[in-house]
Amino acid sequence: MSYVQRVLQPDETLVYSTTRHWFVYMRAILCAIVGLALLIGSQFVPPEEPAAAKALLVAAGVVGVVTLWFWLIGFIDRASTEFAVTNRRVIYKDGLIRRRTVEMNLAAVESVDVDQSILGRILGYGEVRVHGTGGSWEPYPRISDPLTFRSHITARPA
Repeated sequence: MSYVQRVLQPDETLVYSTTRHWFVYMRAILCAIVGLALLIGSQFVPPEEPAAAKALLVAAGVVGVVTLWFWLIGFIDRASTEFAVTNRRVIYKDGLIRRRTVEMNLAAVESVDVDQSILGRILGYGEVRVHGTGGSWEPYPRISDPLTFRSHITARPA
């Protein structure tokens, strides 16, 4: 059961829920491409230079281990982060062992900003900043489909 499901109050319903964008795997993807290039490159080394082929294979193995590490970091980050809008609150939770939660009543929301880079617009991720009464604001980074998340916050009955 997700954190958001566990903290719902009586008569509170989940309106929209999302998580981090798959972009958190980008370092792992780039490392995998480098490792694959090293692995393929080792097959084109002339047979009279076995030490060079072996060095490329070892480098590919090291990059493979780094790829797995970056993938694990991305997996944990994505699996342990929740963004949700209920009929009463905006909820943000991240962390696996150390947990950080931010909850803001919808009535206290003054404005919602979305910041997307060019790559973020192409791939569908960005940062949402929720501004509350009294000048407080909470950033929600690397969120998947930030415009839909913003719409669910702002499209509530007056």
